[in-house]
Parts: sequence; structure tokens; C-alpha cells
Amino acid sequence: MIPQETVNRILDAAQIVDVVRDFVTLKKAGADYKACCPFHNEKTPSFSVSPSKGIYKCFGCGKSGTAVGFVMEHENMTYVEALRYLAKKYNIEIVEKEESAEEIASRQRHESLLLVSEFAGKFYQDSLQTPDGQVIAYQYFRSRGLTDETIQKYGLGWAPVSRTDFSQAARAAGYKEEFLIDAGLCMKYEDGRLVDRFHDRVMFPIHSHIGRVIAFGGRTLAKPVPGKPYAKYKNSPETEIYVKSSSLYGIYFAKSEISKKDNCILVEGYLDVLQMHQLGLKNVVASSGTSLTVDQIRMIRKFTNNVTIIYDGDGAGIKAALRGIGLILKEGLNVKIVLLPDGQDPDDFARKHTLDQVQDYIDQNKQDFIGFKSDLLLGEAGDDPLKRAGLINDIADTIALIPDAVIRAMYVRSTASKFEIDERLLVERISSTRTEMLEDEQRQRQREIERKKVVMSSDDQVPPPEYVDYGMEYPDEMPPMDEVPMLEPEPVVEGSIVINAPDFAPCEHELLKFILEYGCSDLMFDRDSKYYVAGETINVAEFIDGTLADDEHDFENQSYRKVYEEYFRLYDEGLTQQQIQTRLLNSMDLEIAEVAKELLIEKHQLTVANYEKSMTSAATLLVQFVPKSLMIYQVKKLDKMISELMAGLTSNDDLEAQVETLTKISDLTRTRTMLNKELGRV
Repeated sequence: MIPQETVNRILDAAQIVDVVRDFVTLKKAGADYKACCPFHNEKTPSFSVSPSKGIYKCFGCGKSGTAVGFVMEHENMTYVEALRYLAKKYNIEIVEKEESAEEIASRQRHESLLLVSEFAGKFYQDSLQTPDGQVIAYQYFRSRGLTDETIQKYGLGWAPVSRTDFSQAARAAGYKEEFLIDAGLCMKYEDGRLVDRFHDRVMFPIHSHIGRVIAFGGRTLAKPVPGKPYAKYKNSPETEIYVKSSSLYGIYFAKSEISKKDNCILVEGYLDVLQMHQLGLKNVVASSGTSLTVDQIRMIRKFTNNVTIIYDGDGAGIKAALRGIGLILKEGLNVKIVLLPDGQDPDDFARKHTLDQVQDYIDQNKQDFIGFKSDLLLGEAGDDPLKRAGLINDIADTIALIPDAVIRAMYVRSTASKFEIDERLLVERISSTRTEMLEDEQRQRQREIERKKVVMSSDDQVPPPEYVDYGMEYPDEMPPMDEVPMLEPEPVVEGSIVINAPDFAPCEHELLKFILEYGCSDLMFDRDSKYYVAGETINVAEFIDGTLADDEHDFENQSYRKVYEEYFRLYDEGLTQQQIQTRLLNSMDLEIAEVAKELLIEKHQLTVANYEKSMTSAATLLVQFVPKSLMIYQVKKLDKMISELMAGLTSNDDLEAQVETLTKISDLTRTRTMLNKELGRV
């Protein structure tokens, strides 16, 4: 059996254009690609591939699907065979195995560590309200320019002076000692005493990309004593839930803005992130005091391909920027570097300037790595030809790290022009460097293969769905919607009361379609909208989920409810909208895959008239139709509740109970009338 984690890696890696191009000659057509269909004979291309959606569709024969589905159909493979094919293509190792009892226990243990870590976060927040917390920690946060809103939002707190306050509170709440120790929150001495790792420190919780508290950074405010060990910052040790090299401080709060602005700003420390966010620059994360790692860069790549490094303008900041450039470029991301005036860090800079001033400074001072290294090293090289040659070779070696040949060529041209040298000399140096890199990688890969032999049995199978004709949405623009037609079901008779049982399927279909297609898109409400909240944005999925939760409504349609719950399970894991769509379309639960197909496919090509209508901005249509669809659904729910209460009147002879029921009916009717008025209904 292929573990689900490996299946997810394969699905994430498989790029639809890259896969289809192995078998079909594709031509660019706007945002998509077109070709003659490989599944039926045709002269006019009707086969379309959408890289943004990760799906293909032939408008001639109707075949459609994801990258996995294409390989299955074209190569006549099973689901598992297609996964193995793609794993080989993208050099993903497959270790097939059955989940053991130990692995199940490990999952449960992982959740226990997260729960005790979140308890600690709440404990430190509550401790901020104690007299010591207010006098020491709260005043420190305020002295650093942090507002109450920032302190609350980012969970900042205080670890009390006593070394046993937290451990006593945690054990009193029922948390086991082993989890307190293994989560890095407590330590146990040889004499059996359990003590808190953090005490007498202001606390910065570190969140995972899905918002779970996984670790802490604690800063002491005490002054160093000569002859005694002193550490200004104490951080959680690495644990099963916290791997420092894979974590970014602020990623949970920044990821939406990073995706929206298509850029991630990288700084060094906790306060750098907090000040930037508080100022209004919310696409900022920090490497939490560690050198930038490949895993951290890959996390950023989930949300954008563009990184802007902002480090102090001193020697340490410059060295940190130099270390990060190569890693970022090698992972295929674009990088810009901004150095602040000497002596200032992002925390200081944000506190002394307005949002516009900071943004202007970044725009005017960001450099690519060629300009950055040239400005940095040319002064040292001067007119010394050997030093200048060393600088040029250094830049060439950096260009060699870039995986995209076209981007490499552009940087070669830029460098050759800047230093007035022949492009061929740079190309030769880059070619030599890349050959050495590839040979090193091959040697490392071979050592890894020899260290860990993979035994794959052809009899072991992932229980796959049978091939489903997955759909493709077309075109990219969101067409305007008419009001959802409400089906009139047969009335249900109870006693002498006739009840119209509402059919919720059309409403739930529409809401789920919004979530699956546009769940991660922000709703840009106008300032005069009742949904507008200054300084806050909410996306489609969270808006719908929050509204339904407030009304205590669950989907009536069981299939839709299953897909709804699966969507938010994947959403909480921090997956992008496209990754969620891919997971749902490739789900091994046939019911989920079928519903996803139904909602994400356009069954017919749009007419010209519809296409012209579709040019209306998707953002404009979303703020109009998402709240409207929710109100229609709420009216349906109110209809049902009123009908059920009306039916109950005839079976209850208690006058007081009848009066109470009639009062409820009156309240619900008033709410329904208000909603109908908002909808423009009479």
C-alpha cells in the first residue's frame, strides 16, 4: 500500500502541462494550452489543458481529468500504476507498507503533544493578566510598540517566575508528564522533580502553517549577572511536532497575504514580524533565528515563487542575506534583497516609518542578486582584475543554481552587459558549475539509494477509485449566476397540517460549488457593506463556514456534507485551493470524487453571449452572490423550522406550550421576512 502522505506528494508534484506534454504537442492559448485530442481523431484542436486548475478536457469527446487520470487513460494503467509512473517521473521514493498499531499510536501521540502545547499557549496568555505579567511582560510589549490587538492576535504571553507554575497547572488539567517533557515544555531532574523549561520570560508562541501552537520562544528581561550563564532567548527544543528547520515564524498569519500579493518578505526575528504585520505589511515571516533552510523555502513556495529578503544593513545581516540567496535560487524561486540603513533592523524601521514609507523604501531599494553582490564586492575589488574576475565567477556560480534555463539566460545577458564581457565566457563557467552540481547530486542520490533499498511489491495496491471522468472548469473567468432555482417538492402531510418540505440540495450545491471553486479567494466587501470589517479580510470558505456555524446548520445532503467536511480537513492542513481540488478529484472515496467532478466541471462549452457576460470581475460577483446564496439557504432552513413547529401545534394540548411555540414561530417569521426583504423578495 502506498502511504497517503506519499500519494499527496505525488499529486502535488504532478504538473498537468508537464505530464500531458510527454504524450501530446501542446500550444499556448491564452492562460491554457490546446492540442488535437489524443483520445479521438480530429483536425481542429478541442483538447484543452488548464495549468491553473491542474485538469484537462476535450470538448469533442468529453474526456477530462487530472494528471493521474490522463496517464491512466492514455497508457491504460490502473490508479496505482499511474501513481508509480508519476513518482518515477518526479523522483519521488515510494515505500509501500501497511499502517501498524504503532503508527496509529504515533498519530494519537502527535495529537496529544499538540494539545498540551496549545494548553501552554493559553496558560502563558492568561499569565499575562497576573500582576507580575502586567508589570513586567505587558509593559515590555507595550514599550516595544505592540498594541493590545497584536498581543492578543499573536498569543503573546508571560511565563511566571516560579519554575513549577505551568507544570502544576498542566497536571491539574489532566495532561500526562511524558507529554509535558516530550513537547519541550518541562524538564525532569534526576531526583524526580518536574520543572518548567520557560520561566520569568516573555513568550512568543510559534504556530504551524495551519495555526496549531507547536513551540515557543522566550525572552528574558533580566540583566546579565557577571559569571553566570545568560541566554537572552530560550527556544523550544526540536520535538515530534516542532522541527526548527521546517518552521517559519508568522507563516499562519502571513500565508493568505503572501498568496494574495504573490510575494513573501523574509526577516530574522519575532519582533521584526510583529512590527511589520502591525504596520500593515502582513506578508512577512521569519526564519526564527536560524539560517534559512531548504524546507523553509519549500514552505514559502506553497504560496508564492517570489521572496524579498529584508535584513539589517550591518555585517551580520549582509552575511545572512548572502547565505539565503543561493538556497532560494536553487529551489526555483525569484529573490530580491533589501538592506536597511546600517544600525536598523525591520523592527526599528517599521516603528519609525509609516506603511507607505516602508513600502516605498522596499520598492526603491530591492535588488536582484547580481546588483546586490556587485555593489557589495565591487568596492572591495576596485580595479584589481583578479578580484573582479573572482566576483564575476561568483555571480556565474550563483546563476548556475537557477534550475530554469530561460531565467539563467536572462541573467547571463544582464551580467555580461554589466561587466562588459563575452556571454560565452559566462555560459562556459555556468555549464562547468552545473555539471559539477549534477554529478554531486547523482553521487548523493546513489548513496541514499544504497543506504535505503526500496522493496516494491507489484501485488501491494492502494485501494484506488475506478477511473472517474474528472471534469475541467472552463473558462478561468467566473460567469454571472442567476438565482438558484428552488425545486418545489411534494408536500408532506402530518395530521391536518400540510408541510412543504424544502429541498436543500440546490442551495447546498451552490454553496459547495463556491467553496470548491473559490474557497481561498478573499471577499472584498465595500466599506458600506454590513460584512465589511476594517483591517480584516475573509475568504469565501471561511465566510460560508462561519455563517453556517453561527446558525448551527449542517448540510442535509449527506454526499455534499461529506465533501464539505473533507474540503475543510484539507484546508486546515494548509493546502492551496488547487491542491485541495486535486485531492478531491483524486479521492479514493468514489462519492467524494464524483461530487467534486460534478461541481468542478462545465458540461458544455460557453456560448459567445455567456462568455461576454463572464468578463465581469470574479471578485465583484463573489461579494454579491456568496452572501445572497447563504441568505437563500437560511430562508430555506427557516421555512423548515417554521413548518416543523406548525406541525407540532396540533399534537400539543398544553396552552402554555402552544403560546411558546407560536412566539418562536413569530420570531422565526420575522427573521425570514427580514432576509426576504434583503433578497428583494416580496
